[in-house]
Amino acid sequence: MLARHNSVWLVPRHGALAKASAVGVLDRTTYSQLRDELLEFAADSEDGVLIDVERLELRDRALIRVFALVALCVGEWPAIPFALVTGRPEQRAALAASGVPVYADTATAEAALTRPAGRRVGRLLDRSPRTSARARGFVRGICAEWMVPELAEDAELIATELVENTLRHTDSAPRLRLELRRGTLSVAVSDESRRPAVLREGLDLARVGLGLRMITKVAKRWGSSRSRSGGKTVWALLARP
Repeated sequence: MLARHNSVWLVPRHGALAKASAVGVLDRTTYSQLRDELLEFAADSEDGVLIDVERLELRDRALIRVFALVALCVGEWPAIPFALVTGRPEQRAALAASGVPVYADTATAEAALTRPAGRRVGRLLDRSPRTSARARGFVRGICAEWMVPELAEDAELIATELVENTLRHTDSAPRLRLELRRGTLSVAVSDESRRPAVLREGLDLARVGLGLRMITKVAKRWGSSRSRSGGKTVWALLARP
């Protein structure tokens, strides 16, 4: 007899916030799938993430930590609020221990979720010998416009490496995104490849592409997030001094 495997999936819903219903069973066999789907869903969101878990069966209450993990990651990048909603009192009681906001209905949750004030801009870059130079010029101009010139040099370095990585390892046109929120500037580059980000380790400053070690020296944090569209976003955070 074949073993029966449980399943879990997200059902996106329309609205101002990124909303979806988590449906199925949360247990040890589906934990990783739900975690990854939530993170991918959040990577494409801009104003906040609201997940309805009323139709999600919680087989092991210890596994509700998945929501705290996702909330922590989402709060760092793309730096948006994350909350749960369910009309079932017993679920709200169990989920309260996760530390993630849980609401009884969608209207209450939407009213409570507030996106941190910030600024955001993006640009799709073409693939050419001038792509990296255009990325640096764009970053430099935005840092001046947002009055954070002290972050411009490091932001240009990060943008150059991430753009060059996209050009070297994918066939995609890089999409550069900058966001300033709560004193933190994020530099992110998206592409259409699901291959994990590969940043060069070399530190030859005479060559384009300064490597992961250089990025980790200037960035507060960096990471790679898969998107539901099929690609990924590699991002790095810079904090104002």
